[in-house]
Amino acid sequence: MTFTKGLSSVDEPDIWLKGLDDQLHLWLDVGEPSFERMKKASRLAKQTVVYTFNSKSEVWWKQSQPQLSTIAVEVYQFNWEEIKALASHANRTMDISLTISGQSIYAAIGDEQVELNWVQLQ
Repeated sequence: MTFTKGLSSVDEPDIWLKGLDDQLHLWLDVGEPSFERMKKASRLAKQTVVYTFNSKSEVWWKQSQPQLSTIAVEVYQFNWEEIKALASHANRTMDISLTISGQSIYAAIGDEQVELNWVQLQ
């Protein structure tokens, strides 16, 4: 998996996974992408995934769900308050340990631990 140019390139996802033959296996976007972007992604990649997490993701999902349900895209939503709790521990030289169990991620940062939960919307 590789980070791409992201926001500076509308033709690339935030993260992708390409095979040795340069075939696009995974298109991963973070945020609230447009239907047109996800439609294009689902044609180019074998698997298309969206992770949404901010305070506006509920509104985005209600507006986008009818269209997104017509294409092959997985959509996961993280809890905004939990994301903010994790972000409050961020610093330049942090060590973080992640444990994934079921639909939860446990992030250990120094002596602190933050739990992040997600739901699969589609």
